[in-house]
Amino acid sequence: MSDTAIDTWETPTTGTGSTIRSMTEQPSTPTYRFDPELAEFAALAPPAAPADPVAMRERIGTLLPDPGGVDTSTLTVEDRTIPGPAGSPDVAVRVYLPDGRSAPSPGVLYIHGGGFVTGSIDSEHAAATAVARNLRAVVVSVEYRLAPEDPYPAGIEDCYAALQWLHGHAAELGVDTERIAVLGQSAGGGLAAGLALLARDRGGPALCFQYLGIPELDDRLETTSMRAFVDTPMWARPAAIRSWEWYLGDLHGGDVPTYAAPARATDLAGLPPAYVSVMEFDPLRDEGVVYALRMMEAGVSVELHAFPGTFHGSGIVTTAAVSKRASAEMFTVLSRALGLS
Repeated sequence: MSDTAIDTWETPTTGTGSTIRSMTEQPSTPTYRFDPELAEFAALAPPAAPADPVAMRERIGTLLPDPGGVDTSTLTVEDRTIPGPAGSPDVAVRVYLPDGRSAPSPGVLYIHGGGFVTGSIDSEHAAATAVARNLRAVVVSVEYRLAPEDPYPAGIEDCYAALQWLHGHAAELGVDTERIAVLGQSAGGGLAAGLALLARDRGGPALCFQYLGIPELDDRLETTSMRAFVDTPMWARPAAIRSWEWYLGDLHGGDVPTYAAPARATDLAGLPPAYVSVMEFDPLRDEGVVYALRMMEAGVSVELHAFPGTFHGSGIVTTAAVSKRASAEMFTVLSRALGLS
């Protein structure tokens, strides 16, 4: 990767004022040892406890930047429709192609977050743009179907269809099929982990790396962090309960497949190398740590990083030093995994 400045994800920061204060009229006092640069935002951001999918989508929407304001210079960005899973609708993807390439590039399948219920290729357009620009990689961002309208397995099957398409069109896209990674954050991290399992078990298209950022992995909700963090900003236990209810649908409380909740997988051998990040005051923290350790025990090469003083989604405060560190590390890790450094 070049020595030029690393793009950060172009999201609102505490400096925007009106965007953040519109979330609640009376800021609460943080009860956790948040990083000082994150504390103001934490005080203003109430825990997510959506009453219904529409409310959840509207709430998340208040935090997102205008996708039209993202600088996509040096990239060709194309919205395409690709074949969906058998018997299912086509899948929309957004393809980011770096300009001026003379050799096949690495590829990144980008899976957005949003608790399996919200999010889109627009909501993480800035992040996908930053990945493509910094890594000079072809990025394919997936508009997978959302719960509860389309519960499991709709979302992960759409992601698998996108992975198949990326491999099948590698020559057209100028992608090196030996260097294709999957990247996801939050629910996207859970889908990325499930996709790695699914591709392994189906003998499907190969992945060289899985980047699992603050992943949502375990529907059982029994870890220490999940039981303790009932009122943390951005994501808390009540939201996690609702998220899994909506995502699993009729499967909730029953025999949940490992591709839906990767933490349930008993065999993690043969998975691609991984990076797992977790945040200190995030109910998802411990399931990410345990999954990383279990992959290591199974012989998978894993890098695990827990960022202190942070909470789920605190990277939205892009001015904080810890957020800058996490962002820079993501690009460093991906650059190494994709053979760029």
